Amino acid sequence: MRRGWKILIGALVALAILLAVNTIVLNQETKGAEVTVSGGRILDLPGGAVQVVEQGPIAGKPAGRKAAAGLPIVLLHGFGASLHWWDRVVPLLARRHRVIRIDLLGFGGSEKPKSGYSMEDQGRLVALALGKLHVRGAVVVGHSMGFSVATALAAESGELVDRLVDIDAGPDPSFGDLPFLAKLASAPVIGQALRRVTPDFAIEDGYDSAFAPGYDVGDFSDQIVDDYRAMTYTSYDRSPAEVDDYQEAMPLDQRDRAAAVPLLVIFGEEDQLHDDPSAAAHAYGDVPGAQITMIPGAGHTPIIEKPAQTSRLVLEFAAEKGGRG
Repeated sequence: MRRGWKILIGALVALAILLAVNTIVLNQETKGAEVTVSGGRILDLPGGAVQVVEQGPIAGKPAGRKAAAGLPIVLLHGFGASLHWWDRVVPLLARRHRVIRIDLLGFGGSEKPKSGYSMEDQGRLVALALGKLHVRGAVVVGHSMGFSVATALAAESGELVDRLVDIDAGPDPSFGDLPFLAKLASAPVIGQALRRVTPDFAIEDGYDSAFAPGYDVGDFSDQIVDDYRAMTYTSYDRSPAEVDDYQEAMPLDQRDRAAAVPLLVIFGEEDQLHDDPSAAAHAYGDVPGAQITMIPGAGHTPIIEKPAQTSRLVLEFAAEKGGRG
């Protein structure tokens, strides 16, 4: 009996040591930037290297390219995603607009450092990227977490932003939260261990709440798994916490009101990450001139679920007179 207890205790000690080592290793893990999309390139910037890709006409540069008919459009993805989540809307937006997609720090093909994940840091990095690309006065579209980054960008580098589009980002954490499994995956020790053993099908299931109930992502499931595995534990863990900190310090509707930028809010009526999607969307009603639209049949990610309708709304908003410019 004593021998059995010794074996059990020894096994538990060994497991504890393995978990501790795994935690330390994953907490220190970093990844360099890499190109993951045709036509993409890496911009080495103070604070980190980010992947960008452009499509559509580019006004004046280089010579001989067709002049852009509308404002440039900048697309910022959400948590756990990448610039690939815009694949279905870009062909529609890029017909008459210069469209710039950026992988935020810690995601997709961009660098995954140990720090730099605050919304202000992300916004400054986007500003530096747009500066290198000679982009000013853009329509900046942020999906979920990406809209917090867009708001930070508008606050600190207003000359870069002519108008803002919010896709399924509530103004503060009181309107919704990440699902239980996503929270569990960021729990100390447990989260690091789960990242080692989570199979692809479990990752796909974990993203179910990012879409309307019963929505079939089809072939996009491979991209979902790739984007999850591209993250480090640090970028996965820190990013949602930084979003909450930013919104709790001042809700996004208040920040957008102070920024005085024309605002379009687009929400899926079946968004599962918000307790009441309509209430979350209409919370921006205190922003002067804000336009609010609900998309029937869409969940948290209408850019994938309803790309034609989402693109039409963005294009109509981009064509309106007004804005900072």
